[in-house]
Amino acid sequence: MSSTLLTEPPLNPVHAPFSVDRILHPTGPEPRRKHKIIAVLPAYNAASTLAATIADFPPDSVDEILLVDDCSKDDTVRIARDMGLTVIQHEKNTGYGGNQKTCYRYCLERGADIVVMIHPDYQYDARVIPHAVGVIELGICDVVLGNRVRSRSETLKCGMPWWKYLSNRGLTAFENLSLGQNLGEFHSGFRVYRRQVLETIPFEGNSDDFVFDTQFLVQAVHFGFRLGDVPVPVRYFDEASQINFRRSTKYGLQTLTTVGAYWLNRLGVRKFPLFKSK
Repeated sequence: MSSTLLTEPPLNPVHAPFSVDRILHPTGPEPRRKHKIIAVLPAYNAASTLAATIADFPPDSVDEILLVDDCSKDDTVRIARDMGLTVIQHEKNTGYGGNQKTCYRYCLERGADIVVMIHPDYQYDARVIPHAVGVIELGICDVVLGNRVRSRSETLKCGMPWWKYLSNRGLTAFENLSLGQNLGEFHSGFRVYRRQVLETIPFEGNSDDFVFDTQFLVQAVHFGFRLGDVPVPVRYFDEASQINFRRSTKYGLQTLTTVGAYWLNRLGVRKFPLFKSK
């Protein structure tokens, strides 16, 4: 086996901050892309994992990295600014969905052609960014998700709690069947969007909570966008952010409700603002 092939992804959640210029403006003959790509990181208390997350970004994979801070109580903002990231700091906590709304408004205003959303908790391997973006650029998909569940044994070995694995599998199977899709998982914190997706979906009316992600994907299906995924390793460790069992249960129920609303809207029984074009 070639020495360049890794048997498992490196794990270094505690990484010294560095200048992001080495990613945004690398030296060398690398060809420039034809599309403007902005990576967004919805952040809350990500000081211990932010640098490690950014360090995995391949050089010249994105044009700008935006961190939106939702009133963190640690040094997330200071570290992000020291590294040279673009930073937007909320004056009050808006929730996970509210954070993403700020991210996407900024990207549309800045003329992004492709938007990469990745959690700054180092759960997702940023090295796959060019590959996920490539699926968009080739016109194969409009939305690409990072699939953490390549196999059951691998996922559990990497630390995903068994109850979270079971709920992920159950909800994903239900969503695939109900929405006519074939995704490895619907609940990933690594996503890539074509600009037209953000221009079409009325995400401003979505929840400010975690169910924002589910609503967004169900809306993408409603508006006819093509969804796909790429495998990405899962990393669970103490510093990584996780929602607890109670919030996960609430999220699961909200997911079922969102899919139900999709079908009520599709059958004409009741119209929902979620599925009204901008």
